[in-house]
Amino acid sequence: MAIASETSIKRRSFIISRQIKLLAGSSIVGLLVAVALLSLVWTPLPPAKMQIIYKLQPPLAFGVLGTDQFGRDVLSMLMAGCWNSLSIAITAVAIGGTIGSVAGISAAATRGIFETLLMRVCDVIFALPPILSAMILGAFLGSGRFTAITAIAVFMIPVFARVTLAAALQAWSRDYVLAARAIGNSRLTISVRHVLPNIMNQIIVHAAIQLGLAILTEAGLSFLGLGVAPPAPTWGRMLADSQTYLGLAPWLAILPGLTIALAVLGFNLLGDGLRDFFDPRRS
Repeated sequence: MAIASETSIKRRSFIISRQIKLLAGSSIVGLLVAVALLSLVWTPLPPAKMQIIYKLQPPLAFGVLGTDQFGRDVLSMLMAGCWNSLSIAITAVAIGGTIGSVAGISAAATRGIFETLLMRVCDVIFALPPILSAMILGAFLGSGRFTAITAIAVFMIPVFARVTLAAALQAWSRDYVLAARAIGNSRLTISVRHVLPNIMNQIIVHAAIQLGLAILTEAGLSFLGLGVAPPAPTWGRMLADSQTYLGLAPWLAILPGLTIALAVLGFNLLGDGLRDFFDPRRS
């Protein structure tokens, strides 16, 4: 009885922990999305508006979060930067995830030389970090939103391809797939009707986790000047611009840094919570 009671308590604690992670992640991500959408129609001040006479004002002295070296409202810049960061990260993960997932499912269905070739291409892409890829693309295309999205998306393709391939190979060994093959369904039909729906949960969970990495990568690209072109604010550029003023105005670095950390934490918690929610073996 004591052992059963202890097991029940542990299981209940795990369920509560799982729910807390999912709730916390959903709340943080929901808040970020709401702020990003709100910034499209309203910010306390225009994010690019300069008021030199109010430069380097601390939080609450001018505006809620103070001003930067050009007198721009930090809160407005953070709100506008939220839209830029989320839009780039979501677009890049959507593009890279779609291409990678299609490639992984196709490789699991065909096997042979296509699977081998896909894995070698993935190895080559993994050898080039997204920052280096963006620098190479920037040399040809110039810095900007398109360069950032392309660099992150290219790096996401092999990530999703490997995850999808592994999940799809497991699905192809299941009884329901064997039954579908026995009645004469084509590999394309089996992949679309049976394999994809049964691995979609894993793709969604992985996408949520990769969104956190994409936001961190976008911040790094913006820090290096390879992200959205000025004067559009981004969290990474705010960090880069704050380096000179760390002693005079530390909030210029602390606030965007905390925002990036919060965004990454939110998507990681959301991904972990979704993984636990979708996996019955963890209940």
